Amino acid sequence: MGNPLLGQEPLPQFMQIRPEHVELAVRELLTANRARIGELASQARPTFANVVEPLEELHHRISRTWSPVSHLNAVLNSDALRAGYNACLPLLSAYQTDLAQSEPLFRAYRTIAEQEGAALAPVQRSVIEHAVRDFRLAGVGLPAERKQRFKTAMLELTQLQAKFEENVLDVTNSWTRHVSDAHELAGLNDMLIEQARRRAQERGLSGWLLSLDQPTYVAVVTDAESATLRRAFYEAWTTRASDQGPAAGRWDNTPVMEEILRRRHEVARLLDFGNYAQYALATRMAHSVGEVLTFLHELAGAARAAAQAEFAELESFAGRKLAAWDVGFYAERLQCERFSVSQEELRPYFPLPRVLGGLFEVAERLFGVAIRERTGAPVWHPDARLFDLTAASGEAVGSFYLDAYARPHKRNGAWMDECVGRKHLPSGAALPVAYLVCNFLPPAAGRPALLTHDDVLTLFHEFGHGLHHLLTRVDYPSIAGINGVAWDAVELPSQFLENYAWHPQVLQHISGHVDSGAPLPADKQARLIATRSFHAGLSMMRQLEFALFDFRLHTEYAPERGARVLEVLREVRSEVAVVPVPEWNRFPNSFGHIFAGGYAAGYYSYKWAEVLAADAFGAFEESGVFDRPTARRFLDAILSRGGSRDALEAFIEFRGRRPDVRALLKQHGMDAAHGRAA
Repeated sequence: MGNPLLGQEPLPQFMQIRPEHVELAVRELLTANRARIGELASQARPTFANVVEPLEELHHRISRTWSPVSHLNAVLNSDALRAGYNACLPLLSAYQTDLAQSEPLFRAYRTIAEQEGAALAPVQRSVIEHAVRDFRLAGVGLPAERKQRFKTAMLELTQLQAKFEENVLDVTNSWTRHVSDAHELAGLNDMLIEQARRRAQERGLSGWLLSLDQPTYVAVVTDAESATLRRAFYEAWTTRASDQGPAAGRWDNTPVMEEILRRRHEVARLLDFGNYAQYALATRMAHSVGEVLTFLHELAGAARAAAQAEFAELESFAGRKLAAWDVGFYAERLQCERFSVSQEELRPYFPLPRVLGGLFEVAERLFGVAIRERTGAPVWHPDARLFDLTAASGEAVGSFYLDAYARPHKRNGAWMDECVGRKHLPSGAALPVAYLVCNFLPPAAGRPALLTHDDVLTLFHEFGHGLHHLLTRVDYPSIAGINGVAWDAVELPSQFLENYAWHPQVLQHISGHVDSGAPLPADKQARLIATRSFHAGLSMMRQLEFALFDFRLHTEYAPERGARVLEVLREVRSEVAVVPVPEWNRFPNSFGHIFAGGYAAGYYSYKWAEVLAADAFGAFEESGVFDRPTARRFLDAILSRGGSRDALEAFIEFRGRRPDVRALLKQHGMDAAHGRAA
């Protein structure tokens, strides 16, 4: 039997993939690709057909092979798989850098642009433009010594970022809280308590064993009546992979962060950018450091007074000064008192099967697709499921996997990633396939998983990313789906779709009591919708704290003084933080978005894209939230275009004007004296 990672099946054969397959497959594929690239780079007369299209096929092959490995490392982590994954990171980094620094290919692309440009289709010209830009951003024009140093730094960055993520996963998996007194569990939901009882039983312990997975952490700090339990979880969570907390020093990411920031700065300077933020903005919708900082400070100015008033009211409600681990608990109680609705109270109304059915109906009504589950498909875990999308004509559109529940050895958080990218090339075609991953509380015996409304929003968010990947009409893998999309616009479809999870018509369809099947009563719906602007100021200031910290960290880094991670964080908090946090809080040490993910100097993208999403949804509010002509324009201008169109031009095509920040402020109940374009 051959290596399953090199097979030609439409879907990865997950259960056949073994750790020992990983490095063998990657080495074989990279060797073949390098040989083919050598042939392409030596074309006497380079054309789009004889250079660009074959390279797009090679891009697709690499992605198809590596995608299941990267995915399994995130959702079914093991020591052996991790070793294979890590062994391949330097190989892939070197390959990508060599490809992007190839002077013969760079010259070929420029020749094609000059000689064929006028005859190429717009999407083909976009492929060329993106490639030429990326050649330059990879240092193709650097002298040999600087080019080699750039390559080495990128390789080291890849390894450091993987190490950062591993440390967070390991420390998260290592921590548990053994509870022997049932009173300490007061306020927690029955499903979580039962899972904790079973976990303790499996370990031969009496009582209950709580883990540090994300849904358990959120449930404890929001619902546990025991301040002692809340504090224990808060400390364990916010000190992960640091020099503080219960695992102090064991998986400390402090030196890893220092090295990541040093190499990012070096990469930027090698290309004559002043700092890494400037380098990152070369591929973004925002064009300058000043533009981003002005945007963030303007939002902070609009939200600060509201956030301060919200926190003062919360402390008044609690009747005392609040510690950081008390805020979620008392906020939930204040919300319950004010709106007579709580996240836990809503769980029975949001069984996952009902939510999925309603979510799929939204996509079907907006974009004319049908979504059906496919049984018998290869999956990596019994929890994983596969769904197919078809057009109204019956034509296949694509597929997506859903892995919904938290479990050991699975990365925390929620994400969408590419399993298979769309392509339509002379060498063959492929339909897009996505991974949708969440970390909800698993179902109890005989009952489906029950979601909070926050969980529902998460599912809608990731499905929005999925639609961006699946509904693309771009035939070239490098700019199909989310590929090639400006990073500060990539959250637009996901945040746009979240709006539907707040709409009365949709709530009627995604809710159904687990026992009676009855939808969420109208009065509860109204109260739930009213909570949308509850503590909107505090929420916005918290996100702005993260965004400013990230952006300043990458803007202000200087080799002679180092990363100054905690110093920058303290300065940002003194400017925008409303809720006080303990000195031992080390949230940067597990801030995977910027240290292990794609959001370095880009966390502001969430707020930037939230402006785009609120303004885009405004068009639907004006014409009807299920208005098909509006949905068709959104599909044509945004979802289907991938990276083939400038993000701002695409938004203007859909909305008829530049985006306006007032749409977001209005959505959160904050009046602004004036607006500005994002």
